[in-house]
Amino acid sequence: MNQDAVKNLLLSIEDAPLDFSLIFSGKKSRKVNGLYKPDGREIIIHNRNFTGDGGEQNENALVYTAIHEYAHHLHACKRGGKLPGRAHTREFWAIFHTLLEKAENLNLYSSNIDASPALSELTTRIKDGFLTENGRLLKELGRLLVEAQELCAGISLRFEDYVDRILCMPRVSAKIAVKMFQYDIRPEIGPDNMRFVAGIRGEEARGEAERAFLAGKSPDTVRMSCKSGNTEEDSRTRLVKEKQRIERTIDALSKRLDEVERELERELECESAGM
Repeated sequence: MNQDAVKNLLLSIEDAPLDFSLIFSGKKSRKVNGLYKPDGREIIIHNRNFTGDGGEQNENALVYTAIHEYAHHLHACKRGGKLPGRAHTREFWAIFHTLLEKAENLNLYSSNIDASPALSELTTRIKDGFLTENGRLLKELGRLLVEAQELCAGISLRFEDYVDRILCMPRVSAKIAVKMFQYDIRPEIGPDNMRFVAGIRGEEARGEAERAFLAGKSPDTVRMSCKSGNTEEDSRTRLVKEKQRIERTIDALSKRLDEVERELERELECESAGM
């Protein structure tokens, strides 16, 4: 697969608002498989990282890297051609994971778990024996806490004090466990995703998030979907907020600089007086 074929593959997954170039470096790198340069809208793939006896596996890994760098390009396109200071944000991972899902549906990329029966079996054990089971236990904890709250009321014991000093449990954790039970959240999505769903306001929005997790969507994809569904920020709003953050940082640093300069002056005065 040459560089033109890889670019066409990326465009077949999702078109880009801004054109870009894709270049094979012809080099091998121990640090990265590829990189994206937003100023020139250039994807560079270190294609010699994918040579050897791997065959289709090497090509699959190359496609994965190309999609990763393409996700950076699409992320930059959404922000007017510029990337944020931290490249691997939740927004980036949501874009990347969505591209991978599209590529799999088009048979252009494969996670290839079935190629390893041992990994496939281990994955089932992790999902069923740990993620689902831990989710079930948390939900059961929520049910027991609801029962405990009723019993505390019967003896005029503050439930908060019971959670704080008898169970020695953070109130937030207890509250979330209770919500998991009350909202009847599916333990198959795992404890961390259950916590996120329990924190969503609105039954319909919770249901959409839960269904997305059950369909195999990544946590970043689901979280960004919920965010965009609630508060759609345009590029101008993001820039205004970033400007405000930078101004606050500059103000704080300026104040600290003044303090340091005054301390240095006092130190110099003390040294002079000592002489």
